This record gives sequence, C-alpha cells and structure tokens, in this order.
Amino acid sequence: MAEKKDLDFTYTTIDKIFRFSIGETGDYSGAKYDGDFSMSLEEAQRAKHEFIADSLNIKKGSKVLDMACGWGPFSKYITQEREATSIGLTLSQGQAEACQKNGLNVLVKDCRYVKPEDFGMFDAITCIGGLEHFCSVEEWKEGKQEKIYGDFFQTLYNLLPSGGRFYMQTMTFSKNMIDYEDFDINAKRGSTPHVCALIVKEFPGSWLPYGPEMVIRNAEPHFKLISQSSGRLDYIETIGQWRKKFRKFNLKKYWLYLSLIPKYIIDKEFRHQVAIFRISPNRVCFEREIMNHYRLVFEKI
Repeated sequence: MAEKKDLDFTYTTIDKIFRFSIGETGDYSGAKYDGDFSMSLEEAQRAKHEFIADSLNIKKGSKVLDMACGWGPFSKYITQEREATSIGLTLSQGQAEACQKNGLNVLVKDCRYVKPEDFGMFDAITCIGGLEHFCSVEEWKEGKQEKIYGDFFQTLYNLLPSGGRFYMQTMTFSKNMIDYEDFDINAKRGSTPHVCALIVKEFPGSWLPYGPEMVIRNAEPHFKLISQSSGRLDYIETIGQWRKKFRKFNLKKYWLYLSLIPKYIIDKEFRHQVAIFRISPNRVCFEREIMNHYRLVFEKI
C-alpha cells in the first residue's frame, strides 16, 4: 500500500495550492454531473455528496466513518446538512491539519486497520478514492492484490451492522491499459507510455484494480452490490474545471508557485510533479479509456 510518505508527497505537497484554488474543504475526487455539464463544479460535487448520503441512508444522528477523507468535504456535508457525526481518516498530515483547522474530526490513521475497539461500530462508511492507494506496484507483482481487497472488505464487515452500507469511488484500469513494462517516463511527451509513467509518479506506491469486477468479486461473500455507475466522463469534466481553478490568479497562490522555482531546478522528482499538473495524465487516461472510474454502493449481508 502507499505509505504515509507517499501520500504526503502526493497530497501534502499540493495542500496549500489546492486550498487556494478549490477551497478550504474542496473535494479532490470526481464530481457527479450525470451528463449535465452546465452545472458548476460546486453544484456537481454537492450532487455527489447528496447521492452518497441518500445511498447510505445517512440521517440525523448517523455515525459515519469517512475513510481517505481528503480535505473533508463529505464530512462537512453530512455534519452540517444531515446532522450526522463523522470521523475522517487520512494518511496525509497536511490534509489532517487542514481539516482540524476547519473544525472537522479527522485523524491521521491507516483506514485498512481500523477495528471496532478503535471507534466502535458505524452506521455507514465511505471510501472516496482510497482504494486506489491500497495496493502497490510491488504487491501487484507479487500477486497480493486480490487478498488486499478481500482483507479490506473484512475490515468493513467488522465495522458495520447487518444491512449497513458502504460507498466507494475508485479509478480502475480499463480496456486500453498497456503492459506495465511499456511505461516509460522518457517516452514522447503525451504518449500513452509517458502518461502512464506519470500516473505512477503522481501516485507513488499505488496500483489500480482491474475494472469494477475485481472489487465486486472481493466484496463477496460479505457484501452485496446495490448500485454501480461509471463516472469516467464526469471525472474528465471535473479535472477540466480543476485546471481552470489552479490557473486562476491568486496573489498568495502565485507567490507560492514562484517560491517553488528553486525546487523545480534541483529536484527531478518535483519536475515530474509539475509535468503532471501540465498534462493531467488522469484526464488523458480517462479520455483514452486506459482508465475508468466507478461509484459502487454495497450492503453488508
């Protein structure tokens, strides 16, 4: 699994830039347009939060575990709009501190190892984008991917009552995925081998599931699938809106950009991160159907 240092590299590094651009509790996962791209990004993210809360039957007094909570947008929504209680977990120190500053109950903890004795049982659990980081390239090569997902669903099973629901969003590899051996950071800029190599740089320590079928298979026999939908086109639009916001002028943000120039000159890995912002490899992979994105709702049997 991606370790704390890996997620700090991905998320804590861009913490201030993200919050200057998207907002203090901005949502760094695909929104839910459902084909209506006249919606603003904020409207589409709220539509996603409403869909998740409705799918999980979250209401006043519900106790919710928000795994891989990011900057806390869903925790904020359910505590303010549904009067639920929420515990958020992240491995990014920067995200946790930002959430705590904004009054959210968020801890730095590996969500894969939560036990009932840690926080008790929950009425509902979410993991919006977390599964993407659970399996590393090395673990995939060693044939451990299926067991990692199976163990995670056992963790969920132990935390939910019968009939309790779990919502997840995850990127997956899709029909045009290439062999890992063909990934090449030195390939032609924007080519599929180059873009796939940038994905590995963007999410160190992470490897995606092969389609939703792999996830659903490993949820059995503990969970039944309630609903499944692709968010690939929605994610393409979401990333496009993020790019506009990252580029929109803000004095503090652009001063931060300037302060990173020395790091860009001396740090090769940071130059790869800048290339990721320029190219948006996730978006390219969605457009080329190298990757897909799914929303899945499960219920404990």
